[in-house]
Amino acid sequence: MTDLFAAEPPAQPLAERLRPKTLDEVIGQRHLLGPGMPLRTAFEAGRLQSMILWGPPGVGKTTLARLVAGAFDAQFIAISAVLGGVKDIREAVDRAQIAAQQGRRTVVFVDEVHRFNKAQQDAFLPHVESGLFTFIGATTENPSFEVNSALLSRAQVQVLKSLDAQELQQLIARGAAELGIEPPTQQAADRLIGYADGDARRLLNALESAAALAGGARIDEALLERTLGEQLRRYDKGGDQFYDVISALHKSVRGSNPDASLYWFVRMVDGGVDARYIARRLIRMASEDIGLADPRALRITLDAAETYERLGSPEGELALAEAVVYLAIAPKSNAVYKAFNAVKAFVKQDQSRPVPVHLRNAPTKLMKELGYGKAYRYAHDEPGGYAAGEQYLPDGLEHQRWYEPVPRGMELRIADKLAELRRLDDEAAAES
Repeated sequence: MTDLFAAEPPAQPLAERLRPKTLDEVIGQRHLLGPGMPLRTAFEAGRLQSMILWGPPGVGKTTLARLVAGAFDAQFIAISAVLGGVKDIREAVDRAQIAAQQGRRTVVFVDEVHRFNKAQQDAFLPHVESGLFTFIGATTENPSFEVNSALLSRAQVQVLKSLDAQELQQLIARGAAELGIEPPTQQAADRLIGYADGDARRLLNALESAAALAGGARIDEALLERTLGEQLRRYDKGGDQFYDVISALHKSVRGSNPDASLYWFVRMVDGGVDARYIARRLIRMASEDIGLADPRALRITLDAAETYERLGSPEGELALAEAVVYLAIAPKSNAVYKAFNAVKAFVKQDQSRPVPVHLRNAPTKLMKELGYGKAYRYAHDEPGGYAAGEQYLPDGLEHQRWYEPVPRGMELRIADKLAELRRLDDEAAAES
């Protein structure tokens, strides 16, 4: 007899129902999944390799890990680096060993892998090295800073990007079809896209909430205001796009306006932006727009970021505000930024020039016989600690000058120093 009072299982959230089941269903990440791109090629060639998926929230890291396991008919085991412990890793190892005996491969997915502690890593690494299972980690943090080097060396880092407006528009259409509703008005869709900030999960959750309130009516801006309320207004007040506010903060700092810089910083904090993301942007500003005009700016910003990590919100936000004001009032220079980009562009199009013989290392007898390092002049033994006229660039590039300091801040002194060194080089050239 049927139990009339049996509860129906709760419906899955829209984001889960729309989770792609094949590569072709994935929206975004064309730089990895498009024809001839790295992950697509690995799938097609049948190469199962350990990797770290680095990207912001809601861009498909877990989905890709599941697709990898499914494509190779591998057992999929998920572990949280925050909630899991050594016991969970040992259980995963046992399950992987059983699968291996049955001729089946295993993928162990570690969410928030940047939070793996030493005990977890010690229990995990030997089995990655032995090939017992394939490791896939997911992180929103830069793995070169946050992930143990031993683990990092055994995995290929794949960088995932936030979904752009066009991709989010596709997702809205797909979500509306799944819900059986008419797509939102374009104005409402634009607000949803701005609110989502490239996060597919956030977008679909908002769309599902709005659809539930709409009761069959078409979703418009007024309905979104009632559904998301303060969240929508704070995050995208006045219709501003998220990246416009970031741009305003960056340009205010570059323009040496501390009041405007503080205003945009507070707008971002008030809008719910992760303060750690803001800290990363400030670190970038310290390098890109201040540089050697005031080298203290980078250190102060790094200290502010570390202070926030220790104190959290709201106490740590004051340290970030201090860094914002310091960056705004500091002397500005993009000389290193311009030189770095110029050298990158030059090296990319140039040939692979050999290292001059006098700059080469000579650890073997044969290398010494070939003259490696023979004519090198040790700068500390030269007058003033400078080997005037010495050549450090490859042949044909001796007179390149990519870095030109600006007449501001500490770079004034750097410019004087370089001018003096170049005078000594000219004198040495005239004497030779």
